Amino acid sequence: MKQLKYSLALSVVFMLFFTSCFNKDEKKYENAEDIPVNQEMIAELTSPPHVPTPVGKRKAKKLIVKMEILELEGELTDGVKYMYWTFGGSVPGSFIRTRVGDEVEFHLQNHPNNKLPHNIDLHAVNGPGGGAESSFVAPGHEKTFSFKTLNPGLYVYHCATAPVGMHIANGMYGLILVEPEGGLPPVDKEYYIMQGDFYTKGANGERGLQPFDMQKAVDEKADYVVFNGKVGSLTGDNAITAKVGETVRLYVGNGGPGLTSSFHVIGEIFDKVHIEGGDKINTNVQTTVIPPGGAAIVEFRVEVPGTFILVDHAIFRAFNKGALGMLKVEGEKDKKIYSGELRDDIYLPEGPGIQSMPSTGEIVASEIPAKSVEEQIKFGKNIFMQTCFACHQAEGQGVPHAFPPLAKSDYLNADVDRAIGIVLHGKTGEITVNGEKYNSVMTQQMLSTAEIANVLTYVYNSWGNSGKVVTKEMVEKVKNKK
Repeated sequence: MKQLKYSLALSVVFMLFFTSCFNKDEKKYENAEDIPVNQEMIAELTSPPHVPTPVGKRKAKKLIVKMEILELEGELTDGVKYMYWTFGGSVPGSFIRTRVGDEVEFHLQNHPNNKLPHNIDLHAVNGPGGGAESSFVAPGHEKTFSFKTLNPGLYVYHCATAPVGMHIANGMYGLILVEPEGGLPPVDKEYYIMQGDFYTKGANGERGLQPFDMQKAVDEKADYVVFNGKVGSLTGDNAITAKVGETVRLYVGNGGPGLTSSFHVIGEIFDKVHIEGGDKINTNVQTTVIPPGGAAIVEFRVEVPGTFILVDHAIFRAFNKGALGMLKVEGEKDKKIYSGELRDDIYLPEGPGIQSMPSTGEIVASEIPAKSVEEQIKFGKNIFMQTCFACHQAEGQGVPHAFPPLAKSDYLNADVDRAIGIVLHGKTGEITVNGEKYNSVMTQQMLSTAEIANVLTYVYNSWGNSGKVVTKEMVEKVKNKK
């Protein structure tokens, strides 16, 4: 009997020993710096709005990050060129995805065609300058440094070469995600969005290659506030997508350099917000504040189909300076959640009835002409998305019983001069479009002569309309009529 007990005890000891050996790699480490690195891998880097593959349950590794700095000319908005300074050729720079305990070997390469030295400050780094002191690199050179990822979260990185504000304002910022051990919970869709403010010598919309304006930047008077480096980066064909029932996770950063973002998705409520990109989670959030050099992770489930508009809710930035994107959701409608319009009733309160909106006059923008009809259409689309989209919708379908359609519009196609006059002077009163009556107010639009010609040319050449071309001369003629 004693021999049997001894044998059983010995078996238990050996079992515990082998189990501990088998589970050695599964040990939980109190400090991230103690997590061992078991092998080397090349980091997957992605341009916005895409993100790399989630880390999942992978072990900590030696992660090789190779990032190239490129100074290149791009388009800030239609007809407006800008010399961007970039990490990886995009604004924001390439998305970096790591996990706690990774040992990151960072290779920062400054392309030989560049004109300036740069460096990188990663907010995920525990070390002097966030790596900036070790990464100052001249054109044609490469600097290498390493760091251990100790704290999970979503962090900004940016250039920290003097003048720091100018380097950031020219597009040198991005996001690095440090996932916790075991990874983040899985979702259906993930996207990378980063807001930035741009300061140009010319006014908003002034065409040509625009240099950076230091005084506007110091005064924080941004000409453009945009998502992912340019006006329209997340609209139309560039919109992000999902399907009804899917969970969407947005990694949202703010490069600044000057303005705080009030990030909001029109028609959605954030189920979860990782405040400032950290561990603390807030729930049922309408708008989340993201400071310059900060980030947030927002998650929500999409319940109904449609186009959901992403904005900085400092709302003139969205509709006048470019901080506007789209999430297009496909799937079956659920009228229990959102009915759509149920009926249209007549409302006649006491008083004078429908009132006209006050005119604020015309803002004179650039008069540099489009070089072709194709360019007019391109410029006009951008104006439409900034000025006309809310009432007339992305495909010109209008809002039933409220704002008339522009698509296949008999009213629009019947009289070009009338259409020009409405954009110039506004319109109040009842009209009939495609057999339906509308009685709403269109305010006078604050557009230049060239912009009116361009936006009407876009409308006439879209959605089954007549294909007419509107010129500045035609607009001037209507404008000068007594």
